[in-house]
Amino acid sequence: MAPVFGRRLRRGTVTAAVAAAAVAALAASQAPGAAIPRDERAAGASDTPPPGSATGDSPYFTDLPPLQSPVPPTGAPPNGGDKDAEAGLPATVLDAYKKAESALTADRPGCNLPWQLLAAIGKVESGQAGGGRVDANGTTLKPILGPVLNGDGFAKITDTDKGAYDGDRTHDRAVGPMQFIPSTWATWGQDGNSDGKKDPNNIYDAALAAGRYLCANDRDLSVEADLHQAILSYNRSTEYLNTVLSWLEYYRKGTHEVPDGRGVLPDDRSDTRYPSVGATPPPPPVQPKAPSYTPPPKPRPDDGKPGGDGGGKPKPPGDGGGHEKPDPPASVEVDVLANAGTGDLVAKTGDAFAERVAVRAESDKGDAVPKAKVKFTVVGDTDTRFDGGARSAVVTTDSSGKATAPVLEAGEKAGKFTVRATVVNSRATGVDFDAEVAERRADALARTSDKALVGAPGKEFADQVEVKATDHGKVAAGVAVTATMIKSATDATANDKGPCFKDADGKPVRTLKGLKTGPNGVLKLPKMYADDAPGTYLLRIVTPGGGTLTVELKVTAPEPDATPSPTASSGASPSASPSA
Repeated sequence: MAPVFGRRLRRGTVTAAVAAAAVAALAASQAPGAAIPRDERAAGASDTPPPGSATGDSPYFTDLPPLQSPVPPTGAPPNGGDKDAEAGLPATVLDAYKKAESALTADRPGCNLPWQLLAAIGKVESGQAGGGRVDANGTTLKPILGPVLNGDGFAKITDTDKGAYDGDRTHDRAVGPMQFIPSTWATWGQDGNSDGKKDPNNIYDAALAAGRYLCANDRDLSVEADLHQAILSYNRSTEYLNTVLSWLEYYRKGTHEVPDGRGVLPDDRSDTRYPSVGATPPPPPVQPKAPSYTPPPKPRPDDGKPGGDGGGKPKPPGDGGGHEKPDPPASVEVDVLANAGTGDLVAKTGDAFAERVAVRAESDKGDAVPKAKVKFTVVGDTDTRFDGGARSAVVTTDSSGKATAPVLEAGEKAGKFTVRATVVNSRATGVDFDAEVAERRADALARTSDKALVGAPGKEFADQVEVKATDHGKVAAGVAVTATMIKSATDATANDKGPCFKDADGKPVRTLKGLKTGPNGVLKLPKMYADDAPGTYLLRIVTPGGGTLTVELKVTAPEPDATPSPTASSGASPSASPSA
């Protein structure tokens, strides 16, 4: 679709200000029916994207990162320029991006895919899966669907999947957090979380698929031309390219992890008819009805008789003469708010609560009160929220006086909290419900391989540490893991020498937090690197619940220089000068 330049256009801030002519040439190379460049034709058919783009050029979010500039930009950045909020990436989404980068580093080392590029595209395509609205396995809580690609303002793509992914048997729609159209997913879909399925609505699957798609045709994404071409293959729009590049630069400067469901939601799209990915177009505004005239009631038969007013005159308010006082709001009639069968409120971190809070509004006579407004509020130090990310919700009681709160979704913080139900505009006593988020636990950790872990000085270890967590013999999925290069078996503090992990900037890191086991309880740690100090070192891996594993790492001594010196050789060195 043609680029749309909206009110938030601040393209002067994009990295290196992409030259218009170069961008136009790249965009043209991706146009439908355009000849595939010679280097792309040479690539294997299974590694060549189909004509078109990954997303079918669907709409995308055009929000830009906060600017750090003394000159105010035109158009306010999201969240008023809250850099800390924008830099936060939902934990599971961030994990998926990093795992995709790790997989591609092993499989396609020449591609040089940075996870920050996946984050930039994920931001633009779906706002990081709607702020991280995913379950413990990485699957979106609700399908994320782009608009119907029926040619009305978008590309026209007739159905290719019989509605299997997008639920539409007439036309295709972009699907999932990385917004693949079904035909592209059929070719590039991946199983990134090893659950045996390729699901475009799963962030692990979608992130790995996006990475492979971007790396196609032997692209080296450290080369600017290849990077631009890869982004344009995702959506053929100059503005799209610029927007992704701006987020790529922003994420490279630093990010941090936030709980799932707590990411910042973008609000500005290239097509304003669809305010968010997966949203239904809003209904037209309801026009207020013109006030109507209601004739006064006819005189009652008893007017002028005993009990009437004696003259058929309008009766005072409340006497049945057509001027009755309006009924008071139902909420003020509520005298009692009672538990309507709510059971135990317990869930593990990252899960939805199976039980929903329900109350019944009653009058002082014990009768049900319908149409009362009940407010449910999450109270306490917790990141648990109702479906949609809100801390409170107002629900109207039904004909039986019952109100049921939205689904509660546990965050990443374990502990106890309260759900409070109160009646709006009423003095009726509220009801408190105790709730608890239990930390996922594992009481045992084991390596999935017994292969010795050996590294040469200054080199990366050939093998990565992979562990499986169990709790009472059962697979422990979604368990938090901390890995530390410790000083000794009796000193668990982080070592200041020896093997290390590395951060995005290549700096040594000897403690990793925020790791989680996958659906099968397995976690593969990032690559490890040896420094120049040979010896035997220890890596300790721990989980809540008592799971502990200590792994031995060996750094070999430097190999002796095999080049003979002139004095050690019986003959003259080829580079030695003849003696006088």
